[in-house]
Amino acid sequence: MARRLMVAAFACAMGVGFFVAPLASAHQPVNLNERDRTPAQGPLLVDGTVSFAVNADLSRGDKRGFRFQLEKNDTLAVQLLIVDQKPANQLRPSQLPRITVTDPNGKVIRMKFNERTNFFEPYSGTNYLYLSRLNERGLQGTYKVRMTGRDSTPVKTVIAVGYREVRGEVRN
Repeated sequence: MARRLMVAAFACAMGVGFFVAPLASAHQPVNLNERDRTPAQGPLLVDGTVSFAVNADLSRGDKRGFRFQLEKNDTLAVQLLIVDQKPANQLRPSQLPRITVTDPNGKVIRMKFNERTNFFEPYSGTNYLYLSRLNERGLQGTYKVRMTGRDSTPVKTVIAVGYREVRGEVRN
């Protein structure tokens, strides 16, 4: 009887682990809306090394922003993706949202569209296109990200921040 209980408990633990593990290894979603027009008005990702997927639907004139913090010797890891759907995936670079990252010293980095790499995200079943990536040694302090829509076509835009697949804190 005790052996059966142990086997049943082990099976339950494995089943829970099977369903929870994929959730723990996916980017933590953060959705921006009309209230998040500037980095100061948008959310703060307390640890910018934690994997976050910051989502925004952007059309011409839409502005969104958020912030994230890095500590000394942390890696700055930021990727720009869009959902791979027509008509947004057929836009020219000049029509795609403009994304800038301002470092703690005030240096502005404009994310350049230097790739169109397919990426299938299995947990949501969504196809994306990588458009740009930053991966370099970061500075200690708060980074500001600005997103601006430049075309009347709505673009489902994702800014992936961080690389560590752990639970992170978001402050408003």
